[in-house]
Amino acid sequence: MNRPSSQYEYMSLDDFEELLPDKPADEKWELIGGRVVRMMVGARWEHNYIIQNISAAMMTDFCRRGSDCRPFSATFWLKEPLLDLACFPDVMVRRGPLPPAATSIDDPIVLVEVVTKGSAQRDRWEKWGLYQRLPSLQHYVLVERDHLAVDVFDRVEGGFFERPRLGAIGDTLRLPAIEFETPLAEIYRDVIAA
Repeated sequence: MNRPSSQYEYMSLDDFEELLPDKPADEKWELIGGRVVRMMVGARWEHNYIIQNISAAMMTDFCRRGSDCRPFSATFWLKEPLLDLACFPDVMVRRGPLPPAATSIDDPIVLVEVVTKGSAQRDRWEKWGLYQRLPSLQHYVLVERDHLAVDVFDRVEGGFFERPRLGAIGDTLRLPAIEFETPLAEIYRDVIAA
């Protein structure tokens, strides 16, 4: 397999899963296209608030409408063996029930990443290059942590289309595949003043 750099450790998803039990419990690891990545444990409160705001808005809306969609947050795995991918997107949405004791999904409809300076390269290029190969994915949403900006990629015939950036507190994030919408004011509630 052609690897971009020898400075990183690469392995298959099977090997990665064998490696995880030997890692300290206070460490967080992901596998991105076969590259082993040590992630930051813990995040700034703003990051967590944005994740909570999005997840809560989605769950409230899904329950109100009787939708079988459910949001999962940063502690639930997205795993895809064919992509050597095992990661923790900030928010994922999946439709339908899960098998008992499931610890991962491979068929998200929506993926949301909260972007920071440190994660921008991974979220906008590395992960996105893999995420768009997931057949179930309909929307990829990038929410900037430190300023008001939301980028959305929608699956269209032949690939993905990037919408114009949402950047005003009164803008609304719309995700038609799950019939969900929420104003940016709700996403950034208690994080960025209106």
